[in-house]
Amino acid sequence: MIINTELFNRLTEQAKASPRLRYGLDMRTTPEDQSQRLLNALEPGTVMPIHRHQDTTETAVILRGRLKWLYYDEQGNVTDSYLLDAEGDVRGISVPQGQWHSIECLASGTIIMESKNGPWKPLGEDDILRKIK
Repeated sequence: MIINTELFNRLTEQAKASPRLRYGLDMRTTPEDQSQRLLNALEPGTVMPIHRHQDTTETAVILRGRLKWLYYDEQGNVTDSYLLDAEGDVRGISVPQGQWHSIECLASGTIIMESKNGPWKPLGEDDILRKIK
């Protein structure tokens, strides 16, 4: 796989066409590959619930565009915010295991590469934070 502008443009078009306003490309090459490597195309307005990964850290590197990465406490309050900008100072983040987090996409055509340990598994009910009012 060659990761280039043509691929980014194709992923962006798929994200724009998706009701979720995002599109993920699985970069694993065989079913035996138990890592998680994903190119994620994001559009402004995509909704990423506040969530955590209890069994792995998550590393994300911005390849194109701009987004805000948010950390939360157990009550759903923002505790930290980081601007990831492909043209800026901060280009990636390593999210500690168990850290509540989410993103806000700030630019059309945003692409990030995400990686996590171990095989993919869906988020459990206790991995999505329901804000306390």
